[in-house]
Parts: sequence; C-alpha cells; structure tokens
Amino acid sequence: MKLKELERPAVQAWSPASQYPLYLATGTSAQQLDSSFSTNGTLEIFEVDFRDPSLDLKHRGVLSALSRFHKLVWGSFGSGLLESSGVIVGGGDNGMLILYNVTHILSSGKEPVIAQKQKHTGAVRALDLNPFQGNLLASGASDSEIFIWDLNNLNVPMTLGSKSQPPEDIKALSWNRQAQHILSSAHPSGKAVVWDLRKNEPIIKVSDHSNRMHCSGLAWHPDIATQLVLCSEDDRLPVIQLWDLRFASSPLKVLESHSRGILSVSWSQADAELLLTSAKDSQILCRNLGSSEVVYKLPTQSSWCFDVQWCPRDPSVFSAASFNGWISLYSVMGRSWEVQHMRQADKISSSFSKGQPLPPLQVPEQVAQAPLIPPLKKPPKWIRRPTGVSFAFGGKLVTFGLPSTPAHLVPQPCPRLVFISQVTTESEFLMRSAELQEALGSGNLLNYCQNKSQQALLQSEKMLWQFLKVTLEQDSRMKFLKLLGYSKDELQKKVATWLKSDVGLGESPQPKGNDLNSDRQQAFCSQASKHTTKEASASSAFFDELVPQNMTPWEIPITKDIDGLLSQALLLGELGPAVELCLKEERFADAIILAQAGGTDLLKQTQERYLAKKKTKISSLLACVVQKNWKDVVCTCSLKNWREALALLLTYSGTEKFPELCDMLGTRMEQEGSRALTSEARLCYVCSGSVERLVECWAKCHQALSPMALQDLMEKVMVLNRSLEQLRGPHGVSPGPATTYRVTQYANLLAAQGSLATAMSFLPRDCAQPPVQQLRDRLFHAQGSAVLGQQSPPFPFPRIVVGATLHSKETSSYRLGSQPSHQVPTPSPRPRVFTPQSSPAMPLAPSHPSPYQGPRTQNISDYRAPGPQAIQPLPLSPGVRPGPQDSWKEAPAPRGNLQRNKLPETFMPPAPITAPVMSLTPELQGILPSQPPVSSVSHAPPGVPGELSLQLQHLPPEKMERKELPPEHQSLKSSFEALLQRCSLSATDLTKRKLEEAAQRLEYLYEKLCEGTLSPHVVAGLHEVARCVDAGSFEQGLAVHAQVAGCSSFSEVSSFMPILKAVLIIAHKLLV
Repeated sequence: MKLKELERPAVQAWSPASQYPLYLATGTSAQQLDSSFSTNGTLEIFEVDFRDPSLDLKHRGVLSALSRFHKLVWGSFGSGLLESSGVIVGGGDNGMLILYNVTHILSSGKEPVIAQKQKHTGAVRALDLNPFQGNLLASGASDSEIFIWDLNNLNVPMTLGSKSQPPEDIKALSWNRQAQHILSSAHPSGKAVVWDLRKNEPIIKVSDHSNRMHCSGLAWHPDIATQLVLCSEDDRLPVIQLWDLRFASSPLKVLESHSRGILSVSWSQADAELLLTSAKDSQILCRNLGSSEVVYKLPTQSSWCFDVQWCPRDPSVFSAASFNGWISLYSVMGRSWEVQHMRQADKISSSFSKGQPLPPLQVPEQVAQAPLIPPLKKPPKWIRRPTGVSFAFGGKLVTFGLPSTPAHLVPQPCPRLVFISQVTTESEFLMRSAELQEALGSGNLLNYCQNKSQQALLQSEKMLWQFLKVTLEQDSRMKFLKLLGYSKDELQKKVATWLKSDVGLGESPQPKGNDLNSDRQQAFCSQASKHTTKEASASSAFFDELVPQNMTPWEIPITKDIDGLLSQALLLGELGPAVELCLKEERFADAIILAQAGGTDLLKQTQERYLAKKKTKISSLLACVVQKNWKDVVCTCSLKNWREALALLLTYSGTEKFPELCDMLGTRMEQEGSRALTSEARLCYVCSGSVERLVECWAKCHQALSPMALQDLMEKVMVLNRSLEQLRGPHGVSPGPATTYRVTQYANLLAAQGSLATAMSFLPRDCAQPPVQQLRDRLFHAQGSAVLGQQSPPFPFPRIVVGATLHSKETSSYRLGSQPSHQVPTPSPRPRVFTPQSSPAMPLAPSHPSPYQGPRTQNISDYRAPGPQAIQPLPLSPGVRPGPQDSWKEAPAPRGNLQRNKLPETFMPPAPITAPVMSLTPELQGILPSQPPVSSVSHAPPGVPGELSLQLQHLPPEKMERKELPPEHQSLKSSFEALLQRCSLSATDLTKRKLEEAAQRLEYLYEKLCEGTLSPHVVAGLHEVARCVDAGSFEQGLAVHAQVAGCSSFSEVSSFMPILKAVLIIAHKLLV
C-alpha cells in the first residue's frame, strides 16, 4: 500500500528511530539528470505524517549543496544535546564528504554545515554510521579506499590496513549489528571483505566461485553476528546469497526471485526474517529468509528502484527511490490500489468543484482489475504475539512465550514450550470448602454448626446456624421452640411463682351474689362441725342420706323473663335454644357449660360464637388454638409476631401440614415484609426442610454474587440436605432448579480454583438435570489420572438420529417395533416448585469413537438416556423413538444391561438437519399414525426444487385461524403481555422495536398452546417462568428458561424460547 510519494530525483535517508516526528531527508542524486540538465545540488527534509490521508509530504527544511549526492545517512550523533536532531552525512563526487546539522536546517538559523572533507579520490558511494558508537563513520570510495571517521575529530581519518588488490570501487559498507568493531565492505568483483578494527586488517573474505557475482548491496543479519547477505546486479546471476562466516566456503542459502540484476537490499531490524530487495525487473520483493519464499510483492512499476530502505521508527513502512524521479513510501501490511485511485480522484474533484458539487465519476470498467496487494503471509515479528495466555477449565492458566535464547542459538525447528499452571485466587473460599467437605465426610456436622454459630457476627446468622444444628438432632420441634424463646420448663416455673405470689397477698375474693353451690358447701361444713366424735364414727351412708338442716330451698324460675325461658328450655331438654339465650344475654360461662352437655357439635358452635363476640387481646390466639385453624394464623397474623406464629406451628400443627405451613409463613414474610424479614424467612424454610425455597430466598437477599456468599449458601444447603437425608433417606431429597443452578455455580467456582475432586463431590449423585450431568462429565475427564479405575459417568448429551433415510417400511417397523412403551408418572403434589424434565435421548451409532467413552461398536441401542422422562416424548426423527425413562430419583442403568440391536446392512448415515422440522412425509405418517406430525425428511439439501424442505414455513399469526387459548393458559399470556408493557414504558426506541418483535414471536407460543402440541414439561416450565415474572425474579426465570430449553427438542421450542429469553434479559436490565 502506497502511503506517501514525492517527486524528487534524489537519494534518501530516514531519521533515526529515536527521532520524533519522523523525517525523510533527500539529496539531489548524482546519478540522475532531469530535462534541465542542472547540476545543482539540494538537501531537503520532509516530515512524514501518516495521520494525514494525502500522499504529500510536509516540507520542513531546504539547503543548497555544493555538489550532488551518491549516498546519504542520518545519524543520532549529538542528539543527546538539547534540541539536537542528529547529523546528516552526504557522500558526493570528487571524494567530497559533507556533515550537516539537522537542527540548523530545520530552523533555518545558524550555518548548518558542520564540516566538509575531501580525502577520497573518487565518488563516495558507501557510507554507514556505527550503531553502537554514533561518532564512528565508515566511508568508501574508488580505488578500494575505506576511511573510519571520528565525528568529534574529523582532521585525520583512520585507514583500514592495506588496500585490496586489484583496486576497485567500494559499493557498500555495513557495520555488524552485534559486534561494534566489525565492518564489512562489498566490491563489484563479487567479494565481501570483513574487517576487524581492533586488528586493523581484514579477517575473512567471501566470494562466489562462479566469478559472475557483481555485488551491489550488503547487509548484516540483525540478530546473528556471523551472517550477512550479498546481492548481485548482474543480469546473468540476479541472486541473493546468505553467507555464514563460520563456514564461508559456500553460501548458506541462495535466493533466486528476481529476473534481472538486484540494485538494492535492506534487512528489517524489527523482524530478522524479512529482507527487502529491488531490481532491474521493476519489482520490489520482500522475502522470508526462514522459508525462502516471497511474502510481499509490489505491482510492476515502469521504472527501476535503485534504493529501498526500511523505516527505523515504523517497522511496516519502507521507502523506494526510483530512476523516474519519484520517492514513494509503502506499507507491507497491504491494501488495494483502488483506495489510492479514489484519493487522487477526490483531490482532483475538490480542485475543480469551486463550491458546486460534481456528478459522480463514471469510470469505465477495465478488463484487468487493479490487483489486490496482499499483506504479509505471516505476521511480522513486531505484531506477532511475544507471549500468550488463556484460562482453561479447572483454574488452569496456559501460557506461552518466545524463547529467551538468542535466535542464532535456537535449534531448528524450534520447540515451543507451553506452560500450564494452577491459578488460585480465592484461598479462603477453598479453605472453607475443604472444611465443609471434611465435616460432611466425617459426619461431625453438629460441631461444625456449633463452630459456625460461634463465629457468626450477625445475630440472624447465629440464629440460622442454631436452627440448622437443631435439624440434625432428635426432638427438633421442642428445641426450635426453645430457640424462639418458648420453654415448657420455664413456663411452669413462672406459673408456679405467680400462683404463690397470689396466695401470699391474702385470701382470694369471694364471689358476689347467692351462689347455691357455695351455700350448700358451707351448710355441709357447718353441719358436720356440730357432730360429736361418736356421730363421726357412724356409717358414711347415714351422712350421705342426711338432709342438711337450716338450708334455704331453691326454686326453679317460672317467670316470663330470661331466667324463666331458660328454665323451660332446660326442663324440656332443649339445650340448643338455651345456649342461644345465654349467648344473647352474654352469659358465656352458662352457654359453654350447657354446650358441653349438648355434644361436640353444639360445643364447637358455641365456641365459635363466643370467640366471634368476645374480642380481647388474646381472643384470636384462643380461637386458633381451639379451632386448630393454623392456616389463618399464618395468613392473618402480624408479621411482627412471626416468631410466635412459628412457635404455634411447632407446638400444634401436624407432621403432614407443618412443612407447607412453614413455607407459607416464609413466603409471606418475603412478599410483605422488609429486607430483614426476608432474611428471617430462611428460618421458616429450615424448619420445613425446603432447600429450594431457602436458595430462592438467599438469591433475593444477594443480588451480587461473590465466592464467599456462595460458600455461605452451600454450607447451609449441605447441612440441611444432610438432615433431610437422615429423616427421609438418601433418595428422599431431589434438588430443584434453583438449587441445581447454585450447586452448579459452586462446583464451577471450585473447579476454576483447581479443586476438581471437591467440586465433583458436591454435585448431587442422582440428579439427572443436564447441567449437572455435563459438569460431572467434564470434571471427571479433567482430573485425568486421578480417576483411573473409577467408572466414567454417563455421556451427558443425547445422541439423536436426525433425518435418517428409510428405504422401506420394514426398516422403519424394525426400528419402531423393538421400543417398549412409556409410563407417565403422577405429577408432583407441590406444583409450585418446577422440576424440569430431561429431553428424550435418541440412540445413535457414532461414526467415530467418543473420546470419553472409548471405542464402541456401531449399535443403535448402545447409548441410554442419562436422565428420566416424565412424559411421553415426541419423536424427534423418523424411524427412531426414545427408550424407556425412569423417575428423577433413579440413577441411569449401565449400558451393558441394554439389549443390543444391529443396524440393517442397508443403513445409510443420516442427512444433517439445518432447520427445525415440522411435518412427517406421507410414508412416515402411515408408519406413525398415533404420533403428531413434528418432523419431515428430505433426501436433498434444503431449497432444492421438487423435494421436501426442512425449512420452517411459518404463516403470520394474524392470517391464521387461531383457536381460543385454554383457560389454564390465560394467566401465562397475561403475565408475558404485562411484562412487555412494563418494559415498553422504560425502554428506548431500539429496545421498543425489539419488544414489538417479541410480541409477534410470542404469538407462535400461544398458537402451540391452543393446539396443545407442547410437551407437558415445557408447559410446566413456561408457567414457572411466568410465576417468576410476576414475582419480579427475572434471574430465577432465566435459570428455569435454561432448564426448559436444555431438555426440550429444538423443533418444539425454537420459535419462541429465544425471544422469551431476550425479553427476560431486557426486563432484568430495566429493573421493571
């Protein structure tokens, strides 16, 4: 790609790499003449600004020279001084050597010429400044003259030994890039002489034995001190020779890419593999010396380039000076020439427009298009990664880097080392995880809970750990009550103390009025006191029959007032009306006494009437205790008394209803209470043993997930799970979606810290949910030799035969006839917690052995589903049906127990599915009459005319006759539409368009619900998502969505599940 260009018949020199801004110096070439035949010389300096899109260079300084130049070099000598830009050295005719101060040229102030020396006898064509000592300048001219100049003292240059014989021109000089005392010179005869300045004599000469080598250029290897290249300008031998001085009898490598003689060579200092050359064939080539191939080639030009130089500051840029009087700057990164043409056209148009827009340029089409200049085939060293790093599963850090050994010492091919290290960032997290695993393994959870309770800083955390400890002990209900502050022993002590204090205050007050029972008792006591000891010794029967004397007879009221009516009702045995009269007159004690004599039903009604009329501070509690209506306690009591409500449930509620009532209380505390009450609701879930709700409650309190917060949750979950296992047995605990999601997160976090075995131990063993199975499989195989001898977990992904070509009905019948029937288990009694179902696993004969399972025979029944299926599945492919499914709690059976059926000899591999399938072919409809049409088979790729296509042909929902949505799904539609409306109120225009598209896409869901084609587990999952939407728990909704999508067929849910996920993500971001 051409970056800049300058019309000058000149030689060139780049400013040093340390110089900024970047400059390019040009001096009138002594080998060229223009049409004016002028022999005047000019030295100019241009600024190179790549930020400017134009091709022009910015002119910064100009100076008239006494002579024209054969060679220019720009060194950093004196750049250490303030405002110094180095020196430019020019070699001219008649042995003239001139030094210029660059700063003075740019400022046009002081005299820029530092010195002029004319020591050489001919034209000075070779110049080079020492890269280590910037004050040392080597110059070469005719008659084999080579001088070493000290720029601090230019009076007497140093001569290198004796002149080589026969005398000839010096074509090039170059200092070694590794040893500062080594200098080499190239001669037209084809030889190169290497000089040692310490000995002041040549140490070796290399030359081609063909005697056809005419050296035009020389360059040292940037990294390897003993290697150099020579190029030949002879058209008979246009080659580049790579020499190594350690075996200088013949060239190490000969490169033949040019068709005519090579005029210039430049070796990239940024990448030692890149060598740039220009030749008489009008080509500029960049070679890779390692592979000897041309990696960059400029389009053919009309003129020769006699000098090419890499830019010291920008390694991808080089300059080329040609005999047609142009100096061009290019980049090896490559670009089309059309860009340059458009730049030129725009520049011309802007010059002629004069404020009026010109019509677009109509360029006639050319037969030969402008060639595309490709970039380098291999990334150059300056943009090549010196090192790389990537995290791998299990907390592994994989790194690589370039070897620290020098390039010339690296063996070829060079072995590249990749380092794998373990990264641990959460040491406290791993320590606590190990403590939890040790407690679970040893069974010493009581001490673990006690220690956690003592270490807890918050009172709520301390209480929670005490509750968890009680779940592991016997008689947990009484201990729960004690933790809530209610103890029977303490109550008895308080009652006894109260009664004693009442007696000590004096005699109890006597009841007012004439109490017949009291009078009768006093009469009996006074009569008995009058008897003598003899009378006391008589038989007790005499005293029983004795009528007391002086006792007032009582009368039965027969008046017309309330007492008379009560008397009549009692005399007639009408206890019910009597109770009504007592209640009306608020004689509640009489009413309850009469009701006891009237039976259980009358007593119950009387109690209800009494509790309804008598309102005291304790009447509501009395009503609940008497009527045993615990649900009302949970739903109506003040949330300030949640402890008392929980104590009431612990004391009175039955075993069957207790978990449900505790869950109801906890849910009410979450929905109606403050954040503090939401945290306290966890105690209710601990009492009920609801692990799933405990996890959901934790998620509400911890929006930002951190490793230590997740560790806290897992400690509580594992302890509660262990207590439930003690009560219900090891198979009585089945994790829900939220629990599975957090356990999987926890195991992933442990794996990321390198604790693979610990992570695998925390995964539920009998959980058939896909994320758990996939993680277990990954953890197992990531441990390598640590799990040798252990049984590999079942392969977690279903193998599905899709689009299989059936050649006959007999083949289909053979595949379908051997499949057993399905049994549909009864639904869970608690539908509120959604348990996703696994997708039907489809048998498949793999064409290659699985890396996890080892080699297998190709058998269609070789794989069994890793998870159970609770509904009758839809066939995902023709000719194949899933095998029998078990319940969630049953572990997958080993594959060895399955019956193996051989494939028919005419079996052909299935064609791939590229889109959701919708309908069966007519042949398969006859084979599967009882199955709904869900897939289609085509023998040709999608889109071929005359064949069935696998692409969906959805009609717009508004153009289809839709059935009425069933009532049980109305709430689902209402929830989703309300969510879209809430999101639209807070969304931007772009998001609103996305929501409008979502509303249209969800019509497909409502169609499927009307048609009843969705699987029951998908419908249950959608209702669970809607429940999360109504509760505002979008994170939980996304987790359930992932479970449903992961265990459903693609063709069943692809039309609405992706957009539903997008809506949930939008709602979560908008916080609606």
